[in-house]
Amino acid sequence: MARDYYEALGVPRGAAADEIQQAYRKLARKYHPDVNKDPTAEDKFKEANEAYQVLSDPDTRKRYDRFGADFRRVPEDYDERVRASAGGYGGGGYGGGGGGRRVHFGHGVGGEGGVDFEDLFGQMFGGGGGYGPIPGADQEAELELTLEEAYRGGKRTLRLDGRQYDVDIPAGVLDGQRIRLAGQGGRGNGDAPPGDLYLVVRIKPHSRFRVQGRDIYVDLPISPWEAVLGSTVVVPTPGGEAKVKVAPGSSTGRKLRLRGEGMPNSRGANGNLYAEIKVMVPPKPTARERELFEQLATESNFDPRKET
Repeated sequence: MARDYYEALGVPRGAAADEIQQAYRKLARKYHPDVNKDPTAEDKFKEANEAYQVLSDPDTRKRYDRFGADFRRVPEDYDERVRASAGGYGGGGYGGGGGGRRVHFGHGVGGEGGVDFEDLFGQMFGGGGGYGPIPGADQEAELELTLEEAYRGGKRTLRLDGRQYDVDIPAGVLDGQRIRLAGQGGRGNGDAPPGDLYLVVRIKPHSRFRVQGRDIYVDLPISPWEAVLGSTVVVPTPGGEAKVKVAPGSSTGRKLRLRGEGMPNSRGANGNLYAEIKVMVPPKPTARERELFEQLATESNFDPRKET
């Protein structure tokens, strides 16, 4: 096990869940082997990832806080077994009547006087390993994708904690969705099966597209004359370029819908893509352009501040 998990993430023991997540993301970006070539970076990344897998799960965190470095060796029904060995609920609790033993725990992680679990379980349940196999824990890791990767899906090779995984990314996967890798989580005890590994998708911010659910939004710059007269223009989508008709008299803010051009959905309708019109003017008009705009200003009765 790594050093104290709280210390590894640089957070206090009472840190909230969002503090733990932010600390992990910061360390993951800094030490990920794909971006940091320092020979020690991979070990630091592994340490941060191990700490996050434990502290991000409320139940696992409680067990870690209680049992410290040996928390994985304690069966989940430990308390019930202690009560049973102490004579049951009516037998005096942890050291009352019925011949039960008083169980003392140390100060948790980094403390003194820890528990000798093999000796403890041997006394309680009749020998080492008597409490039976312990299934491996499910684990989580983040999978960062570009919008295009999430849109297209496909296969991707992922390196995590020194292991390599071949991941099938479904087309149209959304931010926050989880991809399950069966049997790739924590190892079980004895003959118990391993847990699963869940990859939580995080879609990187895009310079052009904005995603809301399965719908995608993109700005569509057009010229003043295209806005006034109407035109057919090209609009970008994550799947390539498409053409859209701009109706005459279109102003900034009008949205043009491209049905089904949003994020794919294998279980239902695809999302839509919305192109939001942005009327642009020449930043440095030529002399002729300026002359034409001055002529338009003289002849036009249009006042946008009086329009509703």
